[in-house]
Amino acid sequence: MKIASFDIDAQKGFTPLCPDELPVPGGDGIVPALQEMAERAHLRLGSKDAHSPQAPWVVASHAEMLRSLPLANADLSWVSHCVPGTPGFELLDGLPQPLDYDYFVWKGVEPDLHPYGACYHDLAERRSTGAIEFLRQNGVSHVVVGGLALDYCVKTTALQLRRAGFAVSLYLPACRAIAESTARAAEAEMRAAGIALCASPEALDASLNSSLEC
Repeated sequence: MKIASFDIDAQKGFTPLCPDELPVPGGDGIVPALQEMAERAHLRLGSKDAHSPQAPWVVASHAEMLRSLPLANADLSWVSHCVPGTPGFELLDGLPQPLDYDYFVWKGVEPDLHPYGACYHDLAERRSTGAIEFLRQNGVSHVVVGGLALDYCVKTTALQLRRAGFAVSLYLPACRAIAESTARAAEAEMRAAGIALCASPEALDASLNSSLEC
């Protein structure tokens, strides 16, 4: 069995280091757990949001966020975040540089695109980022995911990978969520899809060993 780890949007813009962006509580504390994931994997993938500050889904304040939008590839409003060239765009300290990963995805580069999952550029999931194809080409059968935020980009990426036929484990210590309510709903949705939610290194090892035995 070949295992891959996937660091999803582990960027400073999703942490208290950038309070004007999307400061997920505790988001700056996930690097050790992401490293634990990578230690168990043969390949390491990563992703970044890369957004224009003039994107049509951008709003001026946090109070205006999460409003539905009539756009094909941006369903909700968000404050500006993860703009290339700013601190919020950067990966968390202690992670590899993007080109040091085995495969890396930049998503949301076009102003009208705001995907959550790292496997497709569009919400309809018709334009692949190449991540799924890379995993298949390299004989990967199990993907361990973590990153920011659990209730949006991590959840969506995990579900995309599961639908593509991979065994998927979510490593909870390597994730943080925007809100408790959406985190619980996301966890329930992932469990229903057959994704293993692992709360400790021992649980993660058990999940990986279970796939190996199959």
